Amino acid sequence: MRALARWGLAALLVAVGVGHLTTLRRGFRIAVPDWATRVLRTDKDTIVLVSGVVEVMLGLAFALLPRERWRIGLAIAAFFVAVFPGNLYQWQQGTSAPGLDTDARRFARLFLQPVLVAWAVWAGAGARGGR
Repeated sequence: MRALARWGLAALLVAVGVGHLTTLRRGFRIAVPDWATRVLRTDKDTIVLVSGVVEVMLGLAFALLPRERWRIGLAIAAFFVAVFPGNLYQWQQGTSAPGLDTDARRFARLFLQPVLVAWAVWAGAGARGGR
């Protein structure tokens, strides 16, 4: 079951990461808080592109590096925590993106983030030392 969870999360990360780089790019820019551009000293598009590349890399690493799955699972969980302010910002601003076109959907999305964090930790657990 854990292996299926790892593969599923890896596939999700790669798919969403590719979306950051292609067709969903505009929608992800909407979720980047204005303060993030000031803190990171860059523009929203660059933040979206870099986060997409990171998601693809994390997804591939989770699938292809069995001895590191525990650490990668923790890194994925940390990534999900790091991008949560974007979900919160999008809900607070009431800005729509594909699939998040109502206040209720944007609010519900906030509760998905802890599930993703738990999924990453659980899917990576048991993989210490290459297990």
